[in-house]
Parts: sequence; structure tokens; C-alpha cells
Amino acid sequence: MSQPREIAAGATYLITRRVLRRHLLFRPDAAITRLLVYVLAVSTRRYGIEVHALCAMSTHLHLVVTDTRGVLPRFLQFFHRIVALGTKVLRGWEGPVWDHEATSVVRLLTRAAVVEKIAYVMANPVAAGLVQHAREWPGAKVNVDELGRGVLRAARPSVYLDPENPQWPEEVTVSLALPPAIGQDSAESFRQDVSAELERQEARARAEVQRRGLRFLGAERASRVSPYERVTSFEPLRDGNPTFAVGRNQGDAWRIAGAAVRAFRASYRAALERWCAGVRSAVFPAGTWWMRTFHGASVADVVLTV
Repeated sequence: MSQPREIAAGATYLITRRVLRRHLLFRPDAAITRLLVYVLAVSTRRYGIEVHALCAMSTHLHLVVTDTRGVLPRFLQFFHRIVALGTKVLRGWEGPVWDHEATSVVRLLTRAAVVEKIAYVMANPVAAGLVQHAREWPGAKVNVDELGRGVLRAARPSVYLDPENPQWPEEVTVSLALPPAIGQDSAESFRQDVSAELERQEARARAEVQRRGLRFLGAERASRVSPYERVTSFEPLRDGNPTFAVGRNQGDAWRIAGAAVRAFRASYRAALERWCAGVRSAVFPAGTWWMRTFHGASVADVVLTV
């Protein structure tokens, strides 16, 4: 059984979803970019999700978003489903699109965490040995200068989506928002901090490629690989699935956040035990989503986590 997760309105997250067996189904071409941006725009508008950063790699997607309404599971279900169905038609793919592992959802609790994870998303193509600079990646992405002020646009894809259905407009846009912790008066400082962190991560990635005696694939070749191939290079097993990040040099923030997560889980388990014993008056901690949504359970108003 997976651990319960607090879903809080206004929380900012790094979201990662991987393609089955590292197939290159999201190879960066015009058709897949159009599909991904279009579905993202429709999904975020439908569920009140604010987009801060995006990078569509050939084998996985990265997003940094803020869930303004506290409905993140609904958004992920809808977004991932439509992307998968559109991809299956676009690529003529008969099997599953997404990896069987759960979506990675990491809550970003500090400004430092937001800066580091947005830079991480942007630097992904460099870390993967595909391009030397993040701006060269030809797939769907957000650049530093677009943070909080750029707009993503896409026309309705010609596959899967019914043009007669009003939920699929002819053209859609996504206005990139600043994260809640960043005010308009500090937007430029925020972009400068992300740029500096991106340069640091890019330099480290280039040094690693050089150390291993490898060469960058390049944007053109990355765009021409077959989407039906798989990445065959060794990938170490993931050490775990973190639920939050606070960034480097944040003092006691990690300890405090960890304690809050443990308190939420303990309170949730206690309420669930009472519920399973037939006590329908059991009150779950604030941020409980599944039990409230599907079983009508009572949920406290006070948020336990930071």
C-alpha cells in the first residue's frame, strides 16, 4: 500500500512521468510537441493548474506546477490519459505508453527548492548527453527568460481529439505563471537565480560527459531517432520516491518538513483505522484527498505540513 499524500491547494510540485521501458515515444518532433502542449493547456485550464516549467524528454516528462485548487490527482489523471491516448494514435502504438511506476510528485517547500528543481527540469537534456545547452533542446520546454511571462501555444492536434467536441478548441494557450513564493517585484531576481543554477547544473553535466569520454548527440539527431527504439544505456535503480524538497543549505527546513510528513501520515493511519472499524465520524488530517473525494470522509481544516 502506498503512503498517503497531503494534497493542499496552493502547493507547488515537481512532477515526473516516464514512458514504458524507456521507449523514445516522445521524440522531439512537431507532432508530439503540439500534442503535449495542447493537452497541457486544456488540462491546466480545466483544473486550475499554474505552469511554471516544462521539459518533454524523449522518454519522460517533467513539469513544475502549482495546484491552486487542491485537485492535483484529477489533473494528473486527465492529463496523462489524454497524452497517452493521443500518443498511441500518433505513433501507431498498441501497448501502454506510461511506465508502471507511480508518477513522481515532489512538493517544493522553499524558494530554493523551486529554483533548483526548475533548473533541474531545464538542464535535463544536457544531463542526458543530448545537447550542450538547455536552450538547444528541440522538444517542448520553457526557457529561463520565459519564466513567469512566456506563453505556450498549440493548435488542436489532427489525431484522436474530436474537432466537433467543444472541450477541444481549435487553439489553446498556457500563460506561464510565477510560483506563489515569487512576487512580481522579485521576478527578475528569481530568473537570475534560476539562470545561475542552470549554468551550474549544465557545467556539471558537460564535465560528466567529458569524463566518460562521450559526445553529445545533438538536437538534429535527437529529433531523427526512431520513437520505437529504447534507451539501452545503464540506468541505476532509483533510490526512492521523495515527497518533498527544500533545496540546499536550508537549515532545519528538511527536518521540519520530514516531521510534518510523518505527523500527517500518523494522523491519517489513525483515522483510517477508526474508519475501517466502522467509525464514520473519524476525522482525517487536512489535505486528505482520496477518502474525502471517494468516501465522503470528514477532513480537518488545520494543515499539518509546512
